[in-house]
Amino acid sequence: MSLSSFLSVVVEQIDIVEAPVEAAAHAVNPWVAFAYLVAGVCFIFALRGLSHPTTSRQGNRYGMIGMTIAVVTTLITHDLASLPEIIVAIVIGGGIGFIIARKIAMTDMPQLVAAFHSLVGLAAVLVGWAAYLNPGAFGILGEGGAISPVSRVEMGLGIAIGAITFSGSIIAFLKLAGKMSGAPIMLPGRHVINLGTLAAILGLTAYFTQDQSFWIIAVITVLAFIIGFLLIIPIGGADMPVVVSMLNSYSGWAAAAMGFTLHNTAMIITGALVGASGAILSYIMCKAMNRGFLSVIAGGFGSDAGGGGGGAAQTDRPWKRGSAEDAAFMMSQAEQVIIIPGYGMAVAQAQHVLREMTDLLKEKGVTVKFAIHPVAGRMPGHMNVLLAEANVPYDEVFELEDINGEFAQTDVAFIIGANDVVNPAAKTDKSSPIYGMPVFEVDKAKQVFFIKRSMGGVGYAGVDNDVFYMDQTMMLLADAKKMVEEINKALAD
Repeated sequence: MSLSSFLSVVVEQIDIVEAPVEAAAHAVNPWVAFAYLVAGVCFIFALRGLSHPTTSRQGNRYGMIGMTIAVVTTLITHDLASLPEIIVAIVIGGGIGFIIARKIAMTDMPQLVAAFHSLVGLAAVLVGWAAYLNPGAFGILGEGGAISPVSRVEMGLGIAIGAITFSGSIIAFLKLAGKMSGAPIMLPGRHVINLGTLAAILGLTAYFTQDQSFWIIAVITVLAFIIGFLLIIPIGGADMPVVVSMLNSYSGWAAAAMGFTLHNTAMIITGALVGASGAILSYIMCKAMNRGFLSVIAGGFGSDAGGGGGGAAQTDRPWKRGSAEDAAFMMSQAEQVIIIPGYGMAVAQAQHVLREMTDLLKEKGVTVKFAIHPVAGRMPGHMNVLLAEANVPYDEVFELEDINGEFAQTDVAFIIGANDVVNPAAKTDKSSPIYGMPVFEVDKAKQVFFIKRSMGGVGYAGVDNDVFYMDQTMMLLADAKKMVEEINKALAD
């Protein structure tokens, strides 16, 4: 069988699964299916590459190649109302994306990702409504001039998932950007409200297959926007990385649902890949944080309404203040130092001077390792990206489960800008919003140096930290970058 014959068979099978399209009057080019297949393979390679820092750049390149193939194929093979307008829109959007990518700071990357997720969700909603208002243009008319029942299901689910993604991402953006409190906002009876709203959306979507009245699709849209807010509002700051991953999954499923409406194979494949990979990542992170995956989906994780947490730092408790010279001397005499970076390091842009500090310590014969918590920062992999930017060797970076057992044999635990991920309240205080989350056991280290700006602040979860007041802890109160620079100067002398 020739390649052309094989592709013709593939296209015939796709046509059986997909609803008839408006362009069905002319034969489908088998090379279109092949181009979309190549794009899908590129996206798979992209996900594979992004799974490890050493191959992440290549993964990004595969993703860009795949998207270029998909977009160009779609533009060439579809009858567009106005190709020049489409090209202008692509240029404008691409230009905005390029400028943002060049100017955005790594500390702002999590809220940028949340903002982009909201746009994907909004696009799905707009496509769904466009298909409802002009079904003939989308080729989804059935018998009697009504929208086919299958297309109504696709449309209803696509709009609902897209609206949830949009409104949920807006709340995530506001929390990550500090424009809204990171503390959980608990509504009375929120579980009943959430489940009732979700049941209403599913029920109306089922009813929509029998009656395509305007009010039904309008109510589905409004309820989905509302449930998006309700799902994310009760989630605390310590769980925000999981939220970003979860919203990424939602945006993928929204795109896949709209792919069915648009009869675009590449969009279905891409959306399914994003949705599935985001769901898997969310599950892995939930497992690492000892959270229930189903409770994440229901928006029920974070603290309970009665959770007291630790409140502000209790500065009336005795604590010790150290200096850059103290830290330099103790670390230079150590056999092993474990560095735990957090969001404070990102804010101070201290990753480069931190790498310089590790080089100075290694010259003195000290073994240096980095410990990365799954939720360190504001999005999955945030700390890994920052350390890679500073050219920290990958073999010196360890995940929590791989290094937590070494703190008992470690001379110095050096905490720079982290807080919640080293807070023992996660193991001891059932009222804490971070209770149950695995944390680094820095209390077992012989000496702890803790860099933070002041004793008055607490972590993103708003919980006081007993590590501040341990006998072996010295607080280094200063900007993280400035403090590390002083330590480097002392090490070099």
